[in-house]
Amino acid sequence: MSLLFLLFLSLQLHLSPPSSSSSSSTTASAARHLHATASSCPLDFDVLRRLIQFSNRPKFDSVSISCHYIKAGLRLVQSEYLRTTNNFLPPINSAESCWVSYQTLINDFFPNFNDIRKFCGFQTSWIAEGCMNITTRDEFEGNVSKSALKDTVSACNQSLGNGSPCASCTTSLSSLQPSNLNGRSIGNLSDCTAYPSIYAAAFINRFGPTDEGTTQCLFGFDFSDLNNSNGRVRKIVICVVVIGCGFVLFLGCGGFWILRRKREKIRERSKVDNERETNLAFGMNSINESTTLVRYTFDEIREATKNFSRLNIIGRGGYGNVYKGVLPDGSEVALKRFKNCSVGGDAVFAHEVEVIASVRHVNLVALRGYCTATTPLEGHQRIIVCDLMRNGSLHDHLFGFEERKLSWPTRQKIAIGTARGLAYLHYGAQPSIIHRDIKASNILLDDKFEAKLADFGLARFTPEGMTHLSTKVAGTMGYVAPEYALYGQLTERSDVYSFGVVFLELLSGKKAIMAVNEGQPSLVTEWAWSLVKKGRALDVIEDGMPDLGPPEVMEKYVLVAVLCSHPQLYARPTMDEVVKILDMDTDLPVPSIPERPIPLNADIDDIERSVSSSGSGNVSTSTGYRTYTLENDCASNPTEGESSGGV
Repeated sequence: MSLLFLLFLSLQLHLSPPSSSSSSSTTASAARHLHATASSCPLDFDVLRRLIQFSNRPKFDSVSISCHYIKAGLRLVQSEYLRTTNNFLPPINSAESCWVSYQTLINDFFPNFNDIRKFCGFQTSWIAEGCMNITTRDEFEGNVSKSALKDTVSACNQSLGNGSPCASCTTSLSSLQPSNLNGRSIGNLSDCTAYPSIYAAAFINRFGPTDEGTTQCLFGFDFSDLNNSNGRVRKIVICVVVIGCGFVLFLGCGGFWILRRKREKIRERSKVDNERETNLAFGMNSINESTTLVRYTFDEIREATKNFSRLNIIGRGGYGNVYKGVLPDGSEVALKRFKNCSVGGDAVFAHEVEVIASVRHVNLVALRGYCTATTPLEGHQRIIVCDLMRNGSLHDHLFGFEERKLSWPTRQKIAIGTARGLAYLHYGAQPSIIHRDIKASNILLDDKFEAKLADFGLARFTPEGMTHLSTKVAGTMGYVAPEYALYGQLTERSDVYSFGVVFLELLSGKKAIMAVNEGQPSLVTEWAWSLVKKGRALDVIEDGMPDLGPPEVMEKYVLVAVLCSHPQLYARPTMDEVVKILDMDTDLPVPSIPERPIPLNADIDDIERSVSSSGSGNVSTSTGYRTYTLENDCASNPTEGESSGGV
């Protein structure tokens, strides 16, 4: 009996399952193993580690600069990942692991940054999310045009270590940016504006993303010259000391006191100049850290313009002259030379460089670089170097000495290009930009008559969430919106008004301020409105224009120009809406055009005619293209009507 009992007990022990604690431990261990396998990061951060290890490391002096380099480094690593796997982004379940890997690298070189996600406001998932749900090379190539890719290959498949090849490459990349990739972006790490650079470094440039020139040009990740500012300051101080010693040796006993006073004056002036140059250089260096601009020497500029020959002058303005120049690589450029700048002029110069450098678009003038120098003879030199526009400005063709008038297809191309450039400034740039000086002389034309917006000296960045800016009125008479001229309230629709005026000049061949009725000035906007109101919109079109378009299209363009130049802000469309209306593929109708308020300078006969013609306040004008309702809002909002009409 006892033998049977022992046999039964041993059988139970043999068949009994493992304890619950042992089972759960084994399961948890397996789960951890599977999780670790599934979430491991495929990005190779050692690529970035090697670049940092053998280079001068950048100074993280501010949040914006620090986060710029953190994003630039991540995009470089993603480009190498794209090159080896054809994928832009790692799997979403590896996001946490990738952040940990990146944080480890940052801690090794910059121990003060304990949590880069919290420091820069990045979310964990952003490292695995990007533009328009595009994750692979094939998906990206399917979203951009083949011709744009071909142009980018010819521009970017070369060493990008020098300024001119880099400028050509980054300019060509603008054709792959928001104008084509205009879908939704996740976060701000690998958004639609970053994809072209990541793609070009991975596949187009034969040297690859880890090449020093490619890294500097396409990612703005330049270690080589970021910590040399202190060295330059020391050299300047040494030079000043050496010059001072030279003066001391030159002084004679007889004229010691006089020469000493002169030396003190020279040193004081030199100190002021050095401080000014140092301050400007500091501001320009902060711009250079996020761009690929070339800083040219004054000798290079002088050689390119043949010592600023008068024969090379292609434009003049209140700021100075514009010269045609030829760089050592044979490329032709336009050089905008500011007059002997004051301290305030330095601020204007730096602001214009900052604005142009922050945007890249096919309808904006591309900035190649700049030059800042102080010489004994020429004084303070401030020069901007841009691509040369061979066909001059729109003003030259409309009001200059051109004998042949622009054809309708060319004018149509210029109108759409200008609208797209402005739409990008308002809605594609971050932060958005208000140009403030849209006029025919600031619309340049390349050899294919593609419109390029230029002269950003008056432009203003718009803080996010601001409905308008209150600022000192600036611009050109005849192009300034009424609400801006009267109250200093600046909005994107102030640019829309200026665009409308230029649009009417382009269609009619008449200047913004015309001389009619015994030399009395009249606005082209009021003249065009009077014709549209009478149902004669096509009379706005310039006589003798070659290759006229379909009447309904020309009439549509006139109506859009009149709507954009409406004196009341609320009536004007946005530039995005203008682009869609002018696009022949969309065939969107022109919105109704409200009645204009009676100008403050109108006489009693004009007022009586306006009241009798408006009747109950609504007038319907039938045109050959479509019927438009003209709404009289003066009675409902007299204050706004009076102030707007006073321009």
